Amino acid sequence: MLAEFNIIPLGTGESMGDSIASVLKVVQESGLPYKANAMGTIIEGGWDDIMSLVKRCHEEVLKKAPRVTSTLQLDIRPGKPQDRLTEKLKSVEKRLGKEVKK
Repeated sequence: MLAEFNIIPLGTGESMGDSIASVLKVVQESGLPYKANAMGTIIEGGWDDIMSLVKRCHEEVLKKAPRVTSTLQLDIRPGKPQDRLTEKLKSVEKRLGKEVKK
């Protein structure tokens, strides 16, 4: 299963860098495969592991922000092998005939 999420702290000013860094630390410590991008973070794992991690990330941001807004997008495809985090993009690149900008 893949999950892409973002957490936006509210009531802390314009900059979100400190909050993003604290979330990525929690993600790294989880041991789940992940990729961070400009708009969020993609993680790969089982349902319980992902939901637990997303909850911990929210709790981390709420230590410094009075309120958050977030999005969570799931790609659930039972029976597919692990490493979909990279394999999905490789499949698109194969069809495109070249690498996409990363």
